Amino acid sequence: MTFAIHGLAVARGIAIGRAVLVASTRLDVAHYFIEPSQVGAEIRRMRDGRNAVVEEIQRLQASISQMNPKDTPHELAALLDVHLMLLQDVELSNGVTHWIKDRLYNAEWALTTQLEVVARQFDEMEDEYLRERKADLEQITEKVLRAMRGVASPLVQPLGRQGRKPSQQDLLLDDTVDVPLILIAHDLSPADMLQFKQSVFAGFITDVGGKTSHTAIVARSLDIPAVVGARLSSHLIRQDDWVVIDGDAGVVVVDPSPIILAEYGFKQRQGELQRGRLSRLLHTPAVTMDGQKIELLANIEMPEDAAAALAAGAVGVGLFRSEFMFMGRHGKLPNEEEQFQAYKRAVEGMQGLPVTIRTVDVGADKPLDDTLRDDAHLNPALGLRAIRWSLADPAMFLTQLRAILRAAAFGQIHLLIPMLVHASEIRQTIALIDHARVQLDNRGVAYGPVKLGAMIEIPAAALTLKVFLKYFDFLSIGTNDLIQYTLAIDRADESVAHLYDPMHPAVLRLVANTIAQGKAQNKPVSVCGEMAGDTTMTRLLLGMGLRSFSMHPAQILAVKQEVLRADTSKLADWARQIIDDEEPSNRIARKN
Repeated sequence: MTFAIHGLAVARGIAIGRAVLVASTRLDVAHYFIEPSQVGAEIRRMRDGRNAVVEEIQRLQASISQMNPKDTPHELAALLDVHLMLLQDVELSNGVTHWIKDRLYNAEWALTTQLEVVARQFDEMEDEYLRERKADLEQITEKVLRAMRGVASPLVQPLGRQGRKPSQQDLLLDDTVDVPLILIAHDLSPADMLQFKQSVFAGFITDVGGKTSHTAIVARSLDIPAVVGARLSSHLIRQDDWVVIDGDAGVVVVDPSPIILAEYGFKQRQGELQRGRLSRLLHTPAVTMDGQKIELLANIEMPEDAAAALAAGAVGVGLFRSEFMFMGRHGKLPNEEEQFQAYKRAVEGMQGLPVTIRTVDVGADKPLDDTLRDDAHLNPALGLRAIRWSLADPAMFLTQLRAILRAAAFGQIHLLIPMLVHASEIRQTIALIDHARVQLDNRGVAYGPVKLGAMIEIPAAALTLKVFLKYFDFLSIGTNDLIQYTLAIDRADESVAHLYDPMHPAVLRLVANTIAQGKAQNKPVSVCGEMAGDTTMTRLLLGMGLRSFSMHPAQILAVKQEVLRADTSKLADWARQIIDDEEPSNRIARKN
């Protein structure tokens, strides 16, 4: 019987094949009390298990270093680093030791208890990317449990199929031919993904995960059709079932009829043709039909992402999220030299193109150090974060500013300040930038010029643009937070997530007004939130006057295609009508 399972679309495309199920990796854990004389032995048993997993990951890292970079995305290596960091986390290790010493729990019980304690901290985080690191923590815990019990990794290694792409006739006739395989799992670790890359799987489905989970990140980087968060998929889908993954819609079709197979086979071929057409646009300048030059930039998290940005045809980096270098270091923040080298690599990696570095955006729900969490405040989204955090710790902020200024001697750097709202914050920030220059002068260290920009992501900032335009060279609209704060919607809260609406008239008016005022003052304005990479929004933003978009590298060519088809002279009036409409989403749906 044909049925559909809905999840989250995280990697585009259609995949058709047979299901290969990976059984749940969760182990039953024994719970018992130990004698005081057994404490030392239990602690050693836990440490031996942890060390075994550390060695396993280090072997994987060594194998990655010997592979062709084209075959293994840098995201995978980065995620293995995350697992290694979690394994060596002092809080996790000390917590397990506490439960063994003070409560006399056996090692397995102590490990899973500490997992629950730390997992609650992840659940409370507002930032989606960080919240989903809980899955990484669960995976490394399971690996340690397995190592303690001598249980092998559960990843299925498919046998007997070569995974050649079937013809439509193959799909409709019988199951004796070799066909692609679809991996079905509760979750996939980075180590699993490494093996997945070398296997015959054409796509994958997981019960858990979100758009920023590690499985989604790797899927996008490898351009593999995938659906995550399909909650009961591993229970509803049986071994060797026919499965269709619609990575565009976030739908999984199980046991499809011949008619449905034919329809998705056609969509699959159309998708391949479309990707081929888009690839031909790589070296085509992003210019509208009426001659408007559009700047398509990339959002990156690490210096190594510069290569993907260039490969996608980006003309620069519109957002380098520097906070990813700061997090999870347990009080040992990156020093000036480490930051300088990272920013320098990013600048050199872009080969002379501009790189916009956002100063560290952490605080409250995104702590630099778990020991500094402030659980007394009920709404961390409104707490000490981003520039507020930086201004509260001038020494840390000056270290980052010096590193960025030094890197500017090697290429074009634009310095972007997040979450500004008060004129006093602006003046204090500028004073610290000037002070960082003085410190470098006193040390005789070379540095370069930077353009200074502000994030517009709080309604108060969008409503007082005159102040921002007085002090800054450019503005960047962070639509994700702007929508959240404008609509009073916690986008991490599933009960109200359906109200998170980028097409709300208030949001559109704030975006349009920011673009218009920037243009009037001859100050560049870009959009760096998810809205920039959404092709259904491209023409509307162009009609508002936006000429600079920054997005995930994988979205650049699709947006470029929309740009090439657009005539901005005909879009301005339509955009104004959309903004004035009570239900803008209905109008834009008809236009698209």
